[in-house]
Amino acid sequence: MSLRRRITGAVAIAVAAVAVGLSLTGYLSTRTHLIGQLKSELRSRAAPFLQPHQNGQGAPDHAGAGGAPGGQFFGGHGGIPANPPLGGAPGYFESISASGQVTAGDGRTPQLPVDAAVLKIARQAHGRFFRSATVRGTHVEVLTIGDPYDHKAIEVALPLTSVDTVLNGLLLTYGLLIAGGVVLAGLLGALIARAAVAPIERFSEKTEQVTSALDRPRRLEETGAAELRRLAASFNETLDALERSISAQRHLIADASHELRTPMAALRSNIQIFLESHRLPPEERTGLQEAIVAELDELTQLVSDVLELARGSTPTEHTESLELDVIVRDAVARAQRRAPRTAFRLDLDPTVIINSPDRVARAVTNLIDNARKWSPSDGHVEVALHNGELSVRDHGPGFKAADLEHVFDRFYRAEEARRMPGSGLGLAIVKQAAEAHGGRVTAANAPGGGAILRISFGPGRGTSAPAPETPAAAPAAR
Repeated sequence: MSLRRRITGAVAIAVAAVAVGLSLTGYLSTRTHLIGQLKSELRSRAAPFLQPHQNGQGAPDHAGAGGAPGGQFFGGHGGIPANPPLGGAPGYFESISASGQVTAGDGRTPQLPVDAAVLKIARQAHGRFFRSATVRGTHVEVLTIGDPYDHKAIEVALPLTSVDTVLNGLLLTYGLLIAGGVVLAGLLGALIARAAVAPIERFSEKTEQVTSALDRPRRLEETGAAELRRLAASFNETLDALERSISAQRHLIADASHELRTPMAALRSNIQIFLESHRLPPEERTGLQEAIVAELDELTQLVSDVLELARGSTPTEHTESLELDVIVRDAVARAQRRAPRTAFRLDLDPTVIINSPDRVARAVTNLIDNARKWSPSDGHVEVALHNGELSVRDHGPGFKAADLEHVFDRFYRAEEARRMPGSGLGLAIVKQAAEAHGGRVTAANAPGGGAILRISFGPGRGTSAPAPETPAAAPAAR
């Protein structure tokens, strides 16, 4: 369902609900008021039967009730007046004795219903209640009340014809009011929806024009109502992020294709030579085989690094609790096997973080390997882990001032590094792993020579256990 139809329907339903509520309230209020007046009239009609009067011989007698014609009574003391036809304005009266005998005026056949509740009041000569009944097609309100002087019950009835006529008229009036209100609400809702959706439709047309030409970046004008300005600003920020992402991917593809050309060309050349290797001496053939394997390893590592960077720095879905100090020790142990003459000095606090196992292990390994490559063969590397931050220091030549701002760029390699194996993606992967969960990475020249790199894997995502008493930094087991 379109937004316009939803707004129209919501307005129509709201107005209909208000109209129904007001109509129901008015109807019930009017009904209660009219029934209340009728009940009050019934009480006044029954009142003369409940008051003793003295006749000429000192005997009590009842006055004519409700101005009944001629004030006639039947049965002497405690009698009832002559009844008009049921439904007449003066009211209709019946008397019920304690034994259950029902007497109507003028000796006519009683018409009002007599049930157990009425007989109970007649026997007790006390209490009263109201009820509605339909007697011979006439809707009446009946008051049953106990007469304590004659020990019987009196039933007084008045017609509800006028009340029903008024209420039926109200039902028709309110029904027409509700129907007219819904129709009017639908029309107004359609106009309101049209006015409300018009700015959104214009906004949608502009966004379609912008998104259809992403190669020619444009931005939406942040004008109009506050909500539309906020929406336009948010859309522009999304376009900025999308443009940066597309640009980064294009650069990554261009850089990767450029970097892949060299190892692939070398590998192709060596394979062509290897096809004629039967003409080469055995020692040259062996060297050629080793070169092909090395180039395949380099190519495999380069492709793996490119795929890792293509994942971006968005948080991964799978995270778990990791012991960062254990991951660091494992990475150092592997680096130690590759460089047995290099000493690794560790100062690690027990640290637990919540992160992606693969990304953290890859980042730590790249940091350790970077320090190993730049350290002298008989030098040492210092690895420290405190307050959730890992720092790795080598004692190599350090960074040139011009290289510091490009240390973590993709495929960037300092002039000295171009003679060494690698693709220039290792530290870029470290930065991406840190930023994936809100962390950071920094590089600097260490006092006294060498380089120091620091990484944290996100504030608030890890907890650092209290550091136990740690012995002085010692070299890892060789």
